[in-house]
Amino acid sequence: MALTSLECREVLMAQVTARLPDDLTAELDAAAQQLNRCRADVIRQAIEYYLDDIEDLRAGAAALRDPADPVLDWAEVRDALLAAD
Repeated sequence: MALTSLECREVLMAQVTARLPDDLTAELDAAAQQLNRCRADVIRQAIEYYLDDIEDLRAGAAALRDPADPVLDWAEVRDALLAAD
């Protein structure tokens, strides 16, 4: 969920400082230039994507731990999928 410039002005933001290795900073700068965006925008979007992925992983792990969630046998699922073709 990348924010537009106008939305950035409307949202309260905190400043965060991080130290990055030189090679990662060079990759960040190259990506920002290619996307015609500033470093902060690229970093913000990367963090948003990362947090979305973490939430998906948490939900998946919770489903695996849920005893009410049925456990499927892979061989049966594969055979059913192949038979459907």
